[in-house]
Amino acid sequence: AWAKMILERGLYDREFMENWVNWEMWLDAAHPNEPRTFERFIELLLEEYAEYTPEFAAEECRIPVEQVIEAGVAVANAGSRLSTHVWRAAAIGNLGGWQVSRTLHLLNVLTGSVGTEGGTSPNSWSKFKPELFDEPPDPDGWNELHFPPEYTLSHYEMSHILPHLVKDGRGSMDVYFTRVFNPVWTYPDGFSWIGMLEDEDSVGCHIALTPTWNETAFFADYVLPMGHASERHDINSYATSAGKWVAFRQPVLREFARREGREIEFTHEVNPGEVWEEDEFWNELSWRIDDGTMGIREHFMSPYREGERITVDEYYQYTFERVPGLPEAAAAEGLDALGYMRKHGAFLIEEAAYSKHEKEGWPTPSGKQELYSQTMVEFGYPEHAIPHYRIRSHVHPENLQGEDEYCLLPNFRLPQHIHSRSANAKWLVEIGHRNPIWIHPKDASRLGVSEGDLLKVETEIGWFVDKVWVTEGIKPGVVGCSHHIGRWRRRQDQGNRFLTNEVSIDDVGDGKMRMRTVSGVEPWESDDPDTNRVWWRDGGVHQNITHAVQPDPISGAH
Repeated sequence: AWAKMILERGLYDREFMENWVNWEMWLDAAHPNEPRTFERFIELLLEEYAEYTPEFAAEECRIPVEQVIEAGVAVANAGSRLSTHVWRAAAIGNLGGWQVSRTLHLLNVLTGSVGTEGGTSPNSWSKFKPELFDEPPDPDGWNELHFPPEYTLSHYEMSHILPHLVKDGRGSMDVYFTRVFNPVWTYPDGFSWIGMLEDEDSVGCHIALTPTWNETAFFADYVLPMGHASERHDINSYATSAGKWVAFRQPVLREFARREGREIEFTHEVNPGEVWEEDEFWNELSWRIDDGTMGIREHFMSPYREGERITVDEYYQYTFERVPGLPEAAAAEGLDALGYMRKHGAFLIEEAAYSKHEKEGWPTPSGKQELYSQTMVEFGYPEHAIPHYRIRSHVHPENLQGEDEYCLLPNFRLPQHIHSRSANAKWLVEIGHRNPIWIHPKDASRLGVSEGDLLKVETEIGWFVDKVWVTEGIKPGVVGCSHHIGRWRRRQDQGNRFLTNEVSIDDVGDGKMRMRTVSGVEPWESDDPDTNRVWWRDGGVHQNITHAVQPDPISGAH
C-alpha cells in the first residue's frame, strides 16, 4: 500500500529507478507488447498494485486506516533517507513471511534510499570480510540432510527438520557436533530431537560443544565446554554504522599471561576450568584426525613455518596483515598488525561507505536491483517474480475461524536473555524467569480468565498449560508466550538451577510423549551464597516442544 502511495504521488526517485532497477526485464517478461518506456512501466506497476489501497492494508493489519496513511506519508516523503530493517519475526515466523523483506526493500528502491546517507545499505558494505590463510575446496557432493532439494530457495541449512529427514531414511550421521546450539529446547518438536540423539543408528557419536549446560547436552556422548567471550578469540565486524570496522576479541587470561612474559601454547592452560579456545580446538582436532594421508592437514598448515601446524596467533596475524590500512597504522606505532589489534582491539577501515553500486554494480544476476526476479521464475514461482502479497500467513485471521482459535506469538524475546545461553546468569534470571501467556483484557473476558489463572494452549501436535497475564500490551485476537523461558532438567541431569524446573518425561505410547513439572526453581547450597537466596519458584513452561515444524515451502524458514 505504501509503495502504491509513493507511485501515485510521484515521489519515487526516477533517476535511481531508471538506471539501477531491472524494470525493462519485467516489461519484456510480463508485458512484451507494451512500449518499453519508463513512463509506461510506472503506469503498469500502478495497475499491478491497484488492489493495495490503504483501506486494504488497514483491514489486513486490523488497524485504523488513518494510521496506515499517516505512516505511509512519512515513508513516501522520506526520500533518500528512508532507513528500514528486517529482523526475523514476521519474515521467518509466517507462511510466506519472506515476502516481508522483499516488499520492505521495495520501498527503499522506489525512494532511491539504497546506499545513501540516511538510507539503507547492504550490510556487506559495512562488514569486513577476512581473507583466510587457506580456502579448502567446496564439498564434492550434495548433503541432503543439510540442504534438502525440495527447499530450493532456502538461504541456510534446514536443521530444524533434521530429525524428520533422518527418520524418513534420508541419511544418518557418524559424528554430530551441536555447537553453541540447543535444538532439543530451542527448535520445535524437541521430542523428535531427543529420539534422534538417543538412536545410535541415527547419530553414531554426539558431541555438545557448549558454553553452558543445556537440554541438548543431556543427550550427548561428550560435553565439551566452549569459552565465553572473554575466553576465546574472534573477529567482529557489524553493520553498526555507515563505516566499516574490524575488532579483535581476545581471551583475557591468555593476553594477561603474554604481557606477564609467560609462554602459552594453548589457551586452556590459563582459561578457567581448562576450557578450550575454539579456534585452537578445531585446528588441533583437524590436525590429529589426519595422519598425513587424508588431505586434511594441508588446510591447517602455517603460512609462515612450512610443514607445521598453524598457531592461533598466526591465524589472526595472517588476517590482520591483509586488512586495508592496518599494517600501515601499526607500523606508525612501531607494531605489527597483530600487535596493533592486541593493543587497540579495533581498527576503522572506512569512515563511510555510500553509493558503492555506482562503481561496483549490484551482486545480482542483472547487476541491478531486481524488481523482477528471473530466479523466482526459473525455480517455479512465476507468480512471485515481483514483490507482491500473494501468500496469506498460516495465522491470517481468515485461517483462524475455529472456536477459541488465536494467533500464538511464541517467538518474541525478553531483553534479559540470549536464546538458551543465559540461564546461568543469576541476576538476569532474577529479572526474567517466567513466561506467562499474554492476553488482552477483551480476550480474557471472553474466555472467562483472570490474572494468574491457567490456560491450556493446543498446538498442531500437542498442548501446554501456562498461567495468564492480562495486559493491554498485546493486540486483541493474539496471545503471546515469550522465548528463552521454560528451561528444564530431569532428576539425573546436571547443570544450572537458576532457571530450570525439574521435569519427568514419559513415553505414553502411540508416538506420544508427556513432560510434567515435578518441582519448580528452588534454592540450594553452594560456594555462591546467592544460590541460597533464590526466591522465585516459577521457571516457566517449555512451549517450543509442543510446536510442529512448519518450514515455508519456498524459503524453508520456520
